[in-house]
Amino acid sequence: MKVAGQLGRFARGVSERLRFWDIRLLPKLAAAALVLFAILYVLVIAEPPPEIGFGNWRTTTFGSATDDPGSFLLILLDALTFAGLLFIVASGFSLIFGLMRVVNMAHGSFYLLAGYIAYEVQQKMTGQGGFAIAGVDVSTWEWVFPVLIAAAIVSAIGLVVQQLLLRWNQGQDLRQALLTIAVSVIVADQVIAHFPRQGAVQVGGGNAVSLTWPGWTERRIDLQVWNVDYSLARLVMLALGVSVGIALWLWLYRTRTGKVIRAGVDDPQMTSALGINIQKTFAIAFAIGAALAALGAAVGTSQGNVASGQDAQWLLNALVVVIVGGMGSLLGAAAGALLYALVLTFSAAYLPITSNNCCSQYSIVLTFVLIALVLAFRPQGLFGRAG
Repeated sequence: MKVAGQLGRFARGVSERLRFWDIRLLPKLAAAALVLFAILYVLVIAEPPPEIGFGNWRTTTFGSATDDPGSFLLILLDALTFAGLLFIVASGFSLIFGLMRVVNMAHGSFYLLAGYIAYEVQQKMTGQGGFAIAGVDVSTWEWVFPVLIAAAIVSAIGLVVQQLLLRWNQGQDLRQALLTIAVSVIVADQVIAHFPRQGAVQVGGGNAVSLTWPGWTERRIDLQVWNVDYSLARLVMLALGVSVGIALWLWLYRTRTGKVIRAGVDDPQMTSALGINIQKTFAIAFAIGAALAALGAAVGTSQGNVASGQDAQWLLNALVVVIVGGMGSLLGAAAGALLYALVLTFSAAYLPITSNNCCSQYSIVLTFVLIALVLAFRPQGLFGRAG
């Protein structure tokens, strides 16, 4: 009887554990099934638009990857190159927000200001005006020098903000957020008041301008796959993103300054007690973060345009990347940028097109689904550390 009672208790314990794990695994299984369905939809389920009549829930702009592999490859490359741009902008935000724990809500305004400064400098160097200059009229130096000037000016402005406003509020997140929101509003208003003066195009209620790539970036590269050729400029954008990632990793993990930054974040009192001026090091990091926003603005403005109001959009982009990837992680910023770009690009191209023009306009909604899925299972982000 005693043995039977022990076996009964053991069986009930096993049963309870199984029920617990079933309940616990159910959301993960549902999320995995959702992701698997999305992948299969893009690869094999989607159908191209019919020649006559309207489509159904499987009808997309290009059809599945098996139907049109060339378009699939182009969309994939668009996502990867956009991820490079996202990483450049978000890495600066991650450096400031993730490593220094400074809530820099002015990051988007730094992006906006840098785009207009680079545009103005390029206009002066080439002696031409208008929305954009023909690529054949722009040399490599006439693109690089405006980017350097914009990065230097925005970096100096970031340093002033950090020294005059944020340094004295270290660790007070709410106060820092309010201060940088005020800076963001001031910078955005000054941009509207002073930039640009001539040649702008009205886009979205703001004056849009475009920085011009050098003439050689107008080339297209034959990839020798499915008759696809691709823009050299966008491949340069991806290469710049990878280069920024490698340079930041080397700086943070292979130099004394990077080690001091990481040590100062983990234990500022002990770092200061060792005689290290962490305020100077944090100021350098903040200036570099602002400069990365400027570099991202130059690349993004060259590929598209910059217009008043885009500061909020790019701040949101950086926030999404850092939330998904995890604060304080370069690998997380890269993973967040890649996931965000893939979801945004593929959903815009592969969401169904039906008789009532549904549903490609909802692509932005899926980015918030991405955030929800990540936070549901990894509240600190994919590669973030627990607080």
